[in-house]
Amino acid sequence: MSYIPTPDEIRILRKRAGLTQRELARRAGVSQSLIARIEGGSVDPRLSTLKRILKVIEEALEEKSHARHIMHSPVITLSVSDPLEKAAKLMWKHNISQIPVVDNEGRVIGTIYEDTIVKKLLTYKDADKVFKMPAGEIAEAPLPAVSPDEPVEKVVRILLSGVPAVLVVDNRRPIGIITKSDIIAVHLHRTSA
Repeated sequence: MSYIPTPDEIRILRKRAGLTQRELARRAGVSQSLIARIEGGSVDPRLSTLKRILKVIEEALEEKSHARHIMHSPVITLSVSDPLEKAAKLMWKHNISQIPVVDNEGRVIGTIYEDTIVKKLLTYKDADKVFKMPAGEIAEAPLPAVSPDEPVEKVVRILLSGVPAVLVVDNRRPIGIITKSDIIAVHLHRTSA
């Protein structure tokens, strides 16, 4: 059985493809109100209609096959002086496992990973001391970085090398982040078409 995307996934894919509801409706030959109702979950479209909609989204996504088109923005970052407690709270709140650390000019200088925090907790055994440590002093190497115009295929190769995320940077400042989940989300709809 093929995967059928949820209304939220259709909305997310449409936005990643850079399409408005009106443009998607025009290209798929349906009404804008139908697209709105599908994305809102108030109507289940015919399979043939859903396939047309997903085909339009797929074509638009293929036109937008650069890092800037699939990145999440803005990037959650830590400054060099932020305590590890802030990193832990941000990770918990946003369900992320790494946070770039930036200097006073906003340039990436390192990364705090969940593992970074766990290792420090095991080493020092004093949570208060660990959570007061400044991110800049214990940050590990920065995540790999690409330009906004980097082809998605290169981003995929980097992710498959074992890194958890790739930063999209402009002048060493993070403007977006891409994870394996982002790559999967972009391609999910292809299995249902």
